[in-house]
Amino acid sequence: MKKASGKLAGKVVLVTGAARRLGRALALGAAGEGAQVVITYWNSLQDAQRTVASLLELGNEALAIRCDVRDPLNVEEMVREVVSERGGIDVLINNAGVYTTTPFEEITPEQWDGMFSINARGPFLVSRAALPHLRRRRGRIVNIGSLGGLRPWATHVHYCASKAALLMLTKGMAKAVAPEVAVNCVAPGMISMGERSDETVRSIVSKTPIGRAGTPADIVEAALFLASATHFITGQVLAVDGGLGL
Repeated sequence: MKKASGKLAGKVVLVTGAARRLGRALALGAAGEGAQVVITYWNSLQDAQRTVASLLELGNEALAIRCDVRDPLNVEEMVREVVSERGGIDVLINNAGVYTTTPFEEITPEQWDGMFSINARGPFLVSRAALPHLRRRRGRIVNIGSLGGLRPWATHVHYCASKAALLMLTKGMAKAVAPEVAVNCVAPGMISMGERSDETVRSIVSKTPIGRAGTPADIVEAALFLASATHFITGQVLAVDGGLGL
């Protein structure tokens, strides 16, 4: 039975790159607040199927669509399918992204372009395609950025630059698509999902005023706040980093 309560009850929420990891947590969080969730995936079909099964267990409608967020035609097809299946879009969460560690002098032009194609071009393409539908419903866009877009990291220059572009995209879109659509960004700090060594985690935690690593739940809470907050909050970048960026 469809969940009838929650701050996103009855809303259609599209989460890109949500087959696993943080995207999966965002999708489950939205469903937990009553949303009908649509996720996109690229090469993670089995993970996407598991995520949809988990969403259905929460009692809400769910759908997974394969989409390359770098491809404008594929993106437009995906949005048309979402609207055909669900009737519209209320919230877009641009989560799809990539992250790699590469010394600056070893970054190739192909790596640079690849980083920007997903982390900056992707959110632009999906937002542009979804905009008419978001406008009809006075919707919201939540971009998932990074503290790296606000603070430079020497071994992640291409990543930081792409996330800085996403932060400016957030601010520019907020002015361009107002007043119908609010656009904001969550900028996570170090989120522990088991991919970093214990030594790396301890080193970053030692520099974090709150004294711990972030969790997916921390980011989900911030994203869901922006997904349902007043339209008067727009063009903002919310760092969720335990004070690491101070």
